[in-house]
Amino acid sequence: MLLQATSSVVVHVSAESGPIVQAEIVVHGDIVGITDDRGEATIQIPAGETEVTVQRYGFTSRTVPFQPDASRIDVELESESVSNEEIIVTATRNDVQIEDEPLRVEVVPRDEIDEKAVMTPGDIAMLLNETSGVRVQVTSPSLGAANVRVQGLRGRYTQILSDGLPLYGGQTGSIGLLQIPPLDLAQVEVIKGVASALYGSSALGGVINLVSRRPMQRERQLLVNRTTRGGTDNSFWIAEPAKDRWGYTLLGSANFQEKNDIDGDRWADLPGYKRGVFRPRAFWDDKKGRSFFATVGVMAEDRDGGGDFFPEELGTRRLDGGAVGRFLLGNRVLSIRGSAMTQSHRHQFGETVEHDRTETWFGEASLGATSRGHTWTAGSAIQADQYRSRDVSRFNYTYVVPGFFAQDEYSFGSRATVSASGRLDAHSKYGAFFSPRLSALLRVPHRVTARVSTGTGVFAPTPFTEETEAVGLTNVAPLKDLKPERAWSASSDLGWTSSHVNVNGTIFSSIIRHPAGIRPSPAGTSQSIEIVNAGEPTRTTGSELLARIQAGDLNLVLSHTFTHSTEIDLKDGTRRTVPLTPRHTAGFDAMWDKEGRMRVGFEVYYTGRQQLDDDPFRNEGSPYWIYGLLVERRIGPFRLFLNGEDLSNVRQTRFSPLVRPSRHFDGRWTVDAWAPIEGRIVNGGFRLSF
Repeated sequence: MLLQATSSVVVHVSAESGPIVQAEIVVHGDIVGITDDRGEATIQIPAGETEVTVQRYGFTSRTVPFQPDASRIDVELESESVSNEEIIVTATRNDVQIEDEPLRVEVVPRDEIDEKAVMTPGDIAMLLNETSGVRVQVTSPSLGAANVRVQGLRGRYTQILSDGLPLYGGQTGSIGLLQIPPLDLAQVEVIKGVASALYGSSALGGVINLVSRRPMQRERQLLVNRTTRGGTDNSFWIAEPAKDRWGYTLLGSANFQEKNDIDGDRWADLPGYKRGVFRPRAFWDDKKGRSFFATVGVMAEDRDGGGDFFPEELGTRRLDGGAVGRFLLGNRVLSIRGSAMTQSHRHQFGETVEHDRTETWFGEASLGATSRGHTWTAGSAIQADQYRSRDVSRFNYTYVVPGFFAQDEYSFGSRATVSASGRLDAHSKYGAFFSPRLSALLRVPHRVTARVSTGTGVFAPTPFTEETEAVGLTNVAPLKDLKPERAWSASSDLGWTSSHVNVNGTIFSSIIRHPAGIRPSPAGTSQSIEIVNAGEPTRTTGSELLARIQAGDLNLVLSHTFTHSTEIDLKDGTRRTVPLTPRHTAGFDAMWDKEGRMRVGFEVYYTGRQQLDDDPFRNEGSPYWIYGLLVERRIGPFRLFLNGEDLSNVRQTRFSPLVRPSRHFDGRWTVDAWAPIEGRIVNGGFRLSF
């Protein structure tokens, strides 16, 4: 057997701004090296003349010849606008470039995640809250729990996935959002509007898919952070690139927060917590179209909030695991994915204690191919959700939902693409549901794209609403004759892209029929609240405007969202504006980034007036502005950062009290959180790469 001779070559990659890290070196179609912090990579090249291609996100790829007697190659790349980058989205199952997807997918790229990772290292709440059309709503000021509202729809309709898997549960609870560290994320994909045709009834309002970072090069990173409100975050990230086709990553996080009563009313404005997260991931890729990915996650957290006269505590333990495989069968791709999650809670509300356990089991197989302009996928899935409560067993349930789905995208040349998808789910309790969706993409001259999309979906009832998750189930009457919630949504997008500017405008609308909510129980019953369907639909309309501008080292993001959403007030039957839904929100984010050296960021966010629900102090929330400033400096292997949030010190308790004069009929002692409660927070720390 003859071994092919090779040459050892140092490739140095740079730009006007200096060395380029994490540039990929490609020879004969295979990635053979990744540049380090000096912009260098040592590779082995077969003897003889050949070509070397260098590629990096944010720069124009370049191919250079290699001469056999050379020991070093210097390559200079030109900066390229992020708006022109080939971002691949995976949430639609087709794994296509974002500009080719008929269904609009909003992507938060790695550089923005990297920025938010030093602002709030312990969770992804800020990362999502600063995405246009997405609002993180605090559901329990007592414990800081929050969920995600997409285009004005309530948070229980939003499905949070990790690499397409429901690792945080089939119906993500309001506390799960605060238990996901961002350090190991490559990008976040957001699908807005009814997405049941893709992911079933858990995705009535939209999908947030958290895509993990792949081990492209050897990395060791430690992040240490401390806040002026007594918060401490310690996280580490380890990545080992493929050896013998296998690579792995490892994330660990320990987060602590001291309990704070900022306004001195004997109620915690900032709950205390202790949390630990550990998540290894393994990757296999044969570079021939076959790949495999597996992960296991462990999380433990204890939260402590409430007041001296009404303590609240929540202990959470979660274990999850999942795997995704892609295999070639001729010219077709077989995708198999599966996951399992088990989560237990111990929740104390004053003198009442509730213990429960939630489990989600998921499996899916699909087959896809591209032929004659069609890109199609067909498959089947099954999901089982189980809830067991030791103390409120009347709400125990087991739902098993097998489903079948298919989607087809057809391209009319380079100018237009249409997509049709549908899913048939057979719910073990509520029967069969069919959820279709149609989307279209049109490219017109002068770099303009237009998209339209519409779809329907169904949400199966559970005892969990924003209110019941905040107060527990002890005071909730047994569910009676609840109907599934049915939704329709539509959106229209118009975008324009140049070499340095990306602008997109969206108009959206949705209708939810039979929406579920709470009202006081009839007199004579032992429980104080009941969950019922409203007789009239919830109607939502609105618009989004998003602009991204890149000018050298300066990046600007401007956004505005208008939302008008109305529903039936179940207490008196009148139509009202949906509480905690501001008509106008806007944002401005500026980041000056001298790559590899220093960056300075400044942001401003505006939140308009909001209708409030049963607030004894006021009927609507006051508008407010939030300012933030970030400075990060690189010194050798260290990146030192200092960040200030809510610099104008906006606090809800400066407008009106948080604690009610008497307990609400649903069991809460606090009013809804419509503005920041913790006020100004400054945090600082370092990131160490080694």
